[in-house]
Amino acid sequence: MSAATDELLAKIKQLSDEEQLRIVDAVLADLGASEPQITRVWADEARKRWTAYKTGKIATVSYEEVMAKHKR
Repeated sequence: MSAATDELLAKIKQLSDEEQLRIVDAVLADLGASEPQITRVWADEARKRWTAYKTGKIATVSYEEVMAKHKR
């Protein structure tokens, strides 16, 4: 990643959960501007997953675990 990206990510991490979700929504909307229905579905899914994570309803998997699984 570039230094600018690292700096931006550091700033995003300092935001509240609600502000971070607004950023996710904005990025998803921009990426899927040509397919608004798909964007809406993915934004809803992202919100559900984030809420489940924050409330402890789902466990996380480390990057290392994911990569090890796919290297098999």
